[in-house]
Amino acid sequence: MMNCHTIREILQQPDVWMKTFDTVWDKQNEIMEFMTSNGVSKQLDIFLSGAGSSAYIADTAACLYYRDGYVHAKSVPTTDMVSCPEYFLDGTKKLVVSFGRSGDSPESVASYNIVRKCVKDAAHLIITCNADGYLALTAERGRDYVLVLPKETNDVSLAMTSSFTSMLAASILCKNADRLGTEKEKLAGAAAFAKRFFSEEVLAQIKKIVNKDVRRAVFLGSGPLTGIAREAHLKLQELTDGKIMCAYDSFLGLRHGPKAVIDDRTLVVYLLSDDEYTRKYEYDLIRQVNAEHNPASRILVSANPDGCDCPVDLRINGEGLALGEDNEYKFIPYVIIGQLLGYHFSLKNGLNPDFPSVSGAISRVVNGVKIYNY
Repeated sequence: MMNCHTIREILQQPDVWMKTFDTVWDKQNEIMEFMTSNGVSKQLDIFLSGAGSSAYIADTAACLYYRDGYVHAKSVPTTDMVSCPEYFLDGTKKLVVSFGRSGDSPESVASYNIVRKCVKDAAHLIITCNADGYLALTAERGRDYVLVLPKETNDVSLAMTSSFTSMLAASILCKNADRLGTEKEKLAGAAAFAKRFFSEEVLAQIKKIVNKDVRRAVFLGSGPLTGIAREAHLKLQELTDGKIMCAYDSFLGLRHGPKAVIDDRTLVVYLLSDDEYTRKYEYDLIRQVNAEHNPASRILVSANPDGCDCPVDLRINGEGLALGEDNEYKFIPYVIIGQLLGYHFSLKNGLNPDFPSVSGAISRVVNGVKIYNY
């Protein structure tokens, strides 16, 4: 592996998650006081929000919040709140959980200000990797709370890797701030699962897949793993500068048109649920793809032994790790397959994974966005 920031930031993730736990543990009382003083309950409107990869954190976290009883939790991208605020901001009291690696993107800044203007009782929980970003520096103390994650999470490379997974972990830890004593072991289990992706056997098989003639990739997930699939598809697409066109969908959604993209130069990545009921639908789709298509390669990722009888090129699972149903952190490592594929395909295409955008069309902090007064 070449010496670059991207692969270092991918490999460090299990350790950085435990540092993130320590950060939240140290701030536990402050976080709980913020939640209490702002009336955060399972009945409150909760927007989880970000742009790009940060929005995909919100997609995943919103499922986990809802399942835990936060019935009004939903993912609302900052890009939507900025361009169409009238469809989302009705003045009702709410908590906005904002994700921002830098905290400086134009939409992050604008959405914070628009929420302040439209919702008088809004409070912000800002989860960021940059203590010097706009969001961290301008948040209203007392009314907002800024959680700055360990410095290692602030990726140097273009692609969000450690920042994505650590902000997702932090959002779950904040939700569970009143029971952090039981969370460290669960997060450690997810970290152990993540290390399976870095075994010599898995990395060798990934390199074999990368050496095939792959022009497209499709990532599939269900529930919270749909957001993970969305992030994984972006990692491969942006790290190859668009040379590999990628798509994402739910397992059931794929049949409704998107399945047409799968051909003999397509890589299909199945992110398998841990729910027995959901898996029935996932197995059916995998069998159908095997029967009707001839994808270049197939990868299956599962927190638990998958039990799938279909042939695949690579299986990664957490067998023996006891990642139980109540472990919300086990979904986080799934995204690593997209990160690793992106890194290795980037090298195959002669790109620098740290700066894969030859034209400069993609930048670490988005530019070219003009913000208008609302």
